[in-house]
Amino acid sequence: MTSAKIVLVTGVSSGIGRTTAEQFARSGCVVFGTVRRVAAAAPLPGVTLIEMDVRDSDSVQRAVAEVHRRAGRIDVLVNNAGVNLTGAVEETSIAEAQLLFETNVFGVMRTIQAVLPHMREQRSGRIVNVSSVLGFLPAPYMGLYSASKHAIEGLSESLDHELRQFGVHVTLVAPAYAKTSLEANSPVAKATLAAYDRERKAVAAAVARDINNAPSPDSVAATIVEAALGKWQMRKTPPGQASLLRRLRRFLPAAPVDASLRKQFGLG
Repeated sequence: MTSAKIVLVTGVSSGIGRTTAEQFARSGCVVFGTVRRVAAAAPLPGVTLIEMDVRDSDSVQRAVAEVHRRAGRIDVLVNNAGVNLTGAVEETSIAEAQLLFETNVFGVMRTIQAVLPHMREQRSGRIVNVSSVLGFLPAPYMGLYSASKHAIEGLSESLDHELRQFGVHVTLVAPAYAKTSLEANSPVAKATLAAYDRERKAVAAAVARDINNAPSPDSVAATIVEAALGKWQMRKTPPGQASLLRRLRRFLPAAPVDASLRKQFGLG
């Protein structure tokens, strides 16, 4: 059996997940990356693509079983797969919210529950959950996405306490914007209300500006790899804007943080 770390990364078809899988492979790990349809996915050198839909429990169980069959163990799980949604909370239907949570929260739970029997048996493992700065900062017109990331923050901290007895640790990585298709092509709630048009458009313009000025996913991927293979920390933020926002949220009073956020998003 290989002594290299066996790594499973969800959502490697593009963006942060793809770059992360590449960096793990370059680090000498044996890497499996999940995509919804292998036949439609571009090959990824050094990465074995596995078909998985995180919204489907049977699909997740089959994929994890296949990785374990091929590699004999799973040392690292990176929960990266996610979706976004833009819209005021009032504009967002319960059905739209449920679809988002199926991927961003319950999808994470499915993969964790599938790998944990293996990690508990081997008495070791690392789970890295990709959160967001929106997991600790509010974001107008991204309330449901923010709520899903807040949920991942709470789930991860509780889970880490539960798993330490088995030699398994959980880490949260909270990036800011990166140039990815998830952030550049966020869907908008279908039943928009005219009352929110002005501010929603202002927020969309601010987000587009930030994405245009954002770095590539490389630094986020490097932070994920370090979180998985390095000394354990509960939370890690990539260098740059994410680390700055984390410090501001932690040390500044609420009022100036609130005022700065509203200015950033172009809100009156």
